[in-house]
Amino acid sequence: MSNDTMKKEEVKPSMNIVHNEAAKRFETSINGHTGYISYKERDDKLVYDHTIVPQALGGRGVGSALVKHALEYAQEHNKKVVPQCSFVAIYIDKNPKYKHLL
Repeated sequence: MSNDTMKKEEVKPSMNIVHNEAAKRFETSINGHTGYISYKERDDKLVYDHTIVPQALGGRGVGSALVKHALEYAQEHNKKVVPQCSFVAIYIDKNPKYKHLL
């Protein structure tokens, strides 16, 4: 994903993000395409390792919505975040309100 895609943080109200605990990921499906952010649990930390958005969903703010949702989840559950995925790291850099999760 490009940084241009990142700047678009508009989240579509119809975007339904679910926590698939069995697969350890947060995901959304739109028009038959599924985007997700996956994680691993390490002690009191969530290691966000991959943000995947199919090309068909690119440019719609799906990746940013997934990352925001995942960071909000970490915050609500008093977890620290390890951004192994560069998209997550860049998102946190651009949204300093989440830096305390690092």
